[in-house]
Amino acid sequence: MAKRISLRDYQEGVMARLKSVAASAQVDARLGVRIGGENWLVDLSDVAEVMPVPALSTVPLVHHWFKGVANLRGNLVSVSDLAAFLGTGSLSATPAARLLLLHPRHILHCAVLVDRMLGLKHLADLTPDSALSRSSACTGDAYRDAVGISWRSLDIQALVAQPAFLQTGQM
Repeated sequence: MAKRISLRDYQEGVMARLKSVAASAQVDARLGVRIGGENWLVDLSDVAEVMPVPALSTVPLVHHWFKGVANLRGNLVSVSDLAAFLGTGSLSATPAARLLLLHPRHILHCAVLVDRMLGLKHLADLTPDSALSRSSACTGDAYRDAVGISWRSLDIQALVAQPAFLQTGQM
C-alpha cells in the first residue's frame, strides 16, 4: 500500500525543494508570478507556501482589494488581491490562480492572490532594466529576459510595511 501524504506536507515539500535547488546551485533564483498582467519576481525566502485558492469568506466594510479570510488548517489567513492593491486590475478567477502565503517573519497569517505561477527564474539569466519605472513602493529592481519580457521584483517587506496594505477596512 502506498504511503499517504497530506496536501500540506506535499506543498511544504515543493517549497523546500525549490529553496534547496536555489541554494545548492549557488544561484540567485526567484519565483516568477503573474499579477495583473505583469510578470513579477518574488524571493523564495519571502514565501512560506504556495497553494490553490481555497474558499474565501468575505468581510464587510473593507477595501475592494481585500478578498476576505481563508481557513488554512485551522488558522484564519487574510487574503488580498495583489493586482487590485497595486492598481493593475483585479484577479481573474481561473484554475491557475494561486495563493502565496507570506513568510511569518514579515507578517503573520497573510496571503496574496496571484494570477498564476511562472516558475523559477534565475537572476543570472536576466538583464537589469533601469528604463522601467517603479510602479509602487513595493516594486524593487526591474529586469528583462532573453526574449525582452519585462520582470519586476516584488519587495514583500516593503509591501507589508505600507500602512495602506495593513489598513484593510474602509474608514
